[in-house]
Amino acid sequence: MKKSEIITQREKALPYYEKAGIVLTNEEKENMEIADFGLGMVDRVGLQLVVYVNTDRVCAKEMVLLPHQVCPEHRHVPTGGAEGKEETFRCRYGRVYLYTDGDGDAENIGVPLPKTKVTVFHETVLDPGEQFTIMPGTLHWFAAGDEGAVISEFSTHSTDETDYFTDPGIVRIPKTED
Repeated sequence: MKKSEIITQREKALPYYEKAGIVLTNEEKENMEIADFGLGMVDRVGLQLVVYVNTDRVCAKEMVLLPHQVCPEHRHVPTGGAEGKEETFRCRYGRVYLYTDGDGDAENIGVPLPKTKVTVFHETVLDPGEQFTIMPGTLHWFAAGDEGAVISEFSTHSTDETDYFTDPGIVRIPKTED
């Protein structure tokens, strides 16, 4: 992504944090990560996130999904001798559509199918104040509804750079251009 695109995405995300009542420092705003997953369509497949803490034991993040924006299907795999990440998502604003293994099919989901490969369709809908825990190794993807969404993530140590993505065209760590 170009630096100008990163700045634009940060500007788009900031009002969502405000709507959720989440106060960020100037440093957190400036260091907000924009994940475009190497696909060049960040408004459709992407994620804006602030990492508060990521120690050897715990991680806490705030994530923004713009309206209908998707975080692509992936799983948190064992890394460095540790089990994959366990994470709890808590919806703070909007509506989150979370998809995991289980009953469900592509024709009966609450969001448009993403422009990436997905294979799981068991739908869990999270409204503000609701949460869901994803166990290590669970294949999942998630998307925002019409209003966009803000999600707090509480997890074990994050090693997102080693996540396994179903779609082989996805690159987790963003590359920045001038």
